[in-house]
Amino acid sequence: MRILICEDSVLLREGLVRLLDDAGHDVVAALPDASELVATVADSAPDLCVLDVRLPPTFTDEGVRAAVELRRLHPALAVLVLSQYVEERYASELISAQGGALGYLLKDRVADVAEFLESLDRIAQGATVLDPEVVAQLLSRRTRDERMTRLTERERATLALLAEGRSNQAIAGTLFVSEASVEKYITAIFQKLGLEPDESGNRRVLAALAHIENTGGTPQTGGSR
Repeated sequence: MRILICEDSVLLREGLVRLLDDAGHDVVAALPDASELVATVADSAPDLCVLDVRLPPTFTDEGVRAAVELRRLHPALAVLVLSQYVEERYASELISAQGGALGYLLKDRVADVAEFLESLDRIAQGATVLDPEVVAQLLSRRTRDERMTRLTERERATLALLAEGRSNQAIAGTLFVSEASVEKYITAIFQKLGLEPDESGNRRVLAALAHIENTGGTPQTGGSR
């Protein structure tokens, strides 16, 4: 897989380069900021872009603005955001934006190298992979919404796992229920949120989370079928 890295921390950036090289991936570029990101993506044509939310010079939203722009310019490009914190407003922007597969993981919670590499593969293959903490905060902020209050506790758990990119089989194993029950929970979730089911798991997850995040409230800075 051809991967582009955009990370201001030299230790993390070089560590990712070494890790990905050792795993057999081709790191086409490793940038310290987003100033040349769009141009470098156009020149190097990566399959996946890994970037931080906060980048020089202001360390506020350079990374996420670049990610949104990349998803607009290159709809097939997979993007993995690695952030130090749960940036709820930024997660909402990314999830709502049109584009390719998306991942949002928290740096401090990436504790297993094999699991991290597996997440990269899943994102490159089209899955949506969100850290459970990101999902939890997005969901908890919208409990005031009547549509969210319609969900049962089990349906909320199912939605969180689904947004992490878990298969129906994996969700069933985690919740200790049958796959048929998971299918019923998923159907109920989208009915209660007023979302039409379709055959694309990624679109359904993105639509659900975008709907949840954009139903009102003041943004605060800081989780497929």
